[in-house]
Amino acid sequence: MNFQKRKQKILSQLDKSGEVDVKQLAIDLQISEITARRDLNQLAVDGLLYRTHGGAMKVNPLEKPVGFVNKTAQNVAAKDNICRKAAEQISDGDIIFMDCGSTIFRLCQFIKNKKIKVITNSLPVIYELQNCAVSLNIIGGELDIERQAVHGSIANEHIARYRAGKAFLGVDGISENGLFANSEMEAAITTALAKQSNYTYLLCDNSKVGRETYLKFADLSLVNCIITDAEESKLDGFKEQGVVVITVGQ
Repeated sequence: MNFQKRKQKILSQLDKSGEVDVKQLAIDLQISEITARRDLNQLAVDGLLYRTHGGAMKVNPLEKPVGFVNKTAQNVAAKDNICRKAAEQISDGDIIFMDCGSTIFRLCQFIKNKKIKVITNSLPVIYELQNCAVSLNIIGGELDIERQAVHGSIANEHIARYRAGKAFLGVDGISENGLFANSEMEAAITTALAKQSNYTYLLCDNSKVGRETYLKFADLSLVNCIITDAEESKLDGFKEQGVVVITVGQ
């Protein structure tokens, strides 16, 4: 069976049940689990589904635009490994900040059973954490449709009203020179969340480590800990500047 035929069967199953499981998909289509994962990753990049740990879910275009879905489909295994480790840092009773990064979004699946409060500017995070043990606080402000997140001066003022024990944030790039972003508005939100948190974790896969974009918005001192799958050789400079580094398997 070629990819196009498998694609139609996968999408048909999603229409019926709303989700698919890699192992069951491999059995139904008589293919290997590796092929099933590759098919789901490709369909996610095309914006036709949303990849979850162990399977996929139907995309609701009103909730998760194609641009955001594409980002969540990149480096899925690495992001999940990072987020599992991040979830270990969270305990019942914690109050945490979560920003609108695609890696941060993948943290949701690992914290649904934790009795915590999440303060966030991310609509996908809000949708994902509805109807579970997590209590939600939604940051108010101007909606960025493309990023499915709330930004702007009002959002920053809202954040300033709160304190959190921990913040889990993402960036577009990080190097020994500091933190980098592609958007001034996202940089402002990241900075505001970090300043109102007692301890800030940066979740970034290998592709972000050593990368510098046009906008440097903060020094490494803004964060306390980096959780990443990057090679140890790329992390020595961070440790020398006093940042705690937690590495996970690639």
